[in-house]
Amino acid sequence: MGFLSRLGSASHEPIEGRDQPLLTNPIHLVLGTSMTEPFPNNVAQLIVGMGCFWGAERLFWELNGVHTTAVGYSGGTTKNPTWHEACTGRTGHTEAVLVVSDPAVVTVEELLKVFWENHDPTQKDRQGNDRGPHYRSALYASSPEQLAVFEASADKYQKRLTSAGYGQIQTEIALAGPFYYAEQAHQQYLARNPQGYCNHGFCQAAYDEH
Repeated sequence: MGFLSRLGSASHEPIEGRDQPLLTNPIHLVLGTSMTEPFPNNVAQLIVGMGCFWGAERLFWELNGVHTTAVGYSGGTTKNPTWHEACTGRTGHTEAVLVVSDPAVVTVEELLKVFWENHDPTQKDRQGNDRGPHYRSALYASSPEQLAVFEASADKYQKRLTSAGYGQIQTEIALAGPFYYAEQAHQQYLARNPQGYCNHGFCQAAYDEH
């Protein structure tokens, strides 16, 4: 995925996008649930950016208590962008994962532990060799209350990182804007392609003290 991300474009003008969503089948390939609303009552939602969305999505669909996941684009301005458009850096979006979960089974702290520990939030607009603003680290909250939880978790994890000799967190933390579903081929990509590219795994300090 990194190669196309570096192709860029001669223009810096924002891409307008389209009204038509790219997702054609809303059923989650692994969980069998709908990736689109309406969701069950009393679920929690959050949107995370951890670099390439393929491996990030798998981390969350494997968690007990997660109702559904989906990959898409968030944090920018282009409506329903294609992956190739996102790779130009002209959409403003980052590759993102929508996580819908049952808070009675999996807590937001457990979700945040997976988020913080499985990518490098100290890198700016990149993850490893995948470079560009569409690979930036991000946490998008569904409410002001959830935003405060996210900000507190960043403060907590920064202490762990600093103690371990790492730099400053670069994660964009904000209230969620629109989430645009990615193309069908990207949804649950590592279930469709078990040997596919994934650069996620424990790569920093532990989120919790042991």
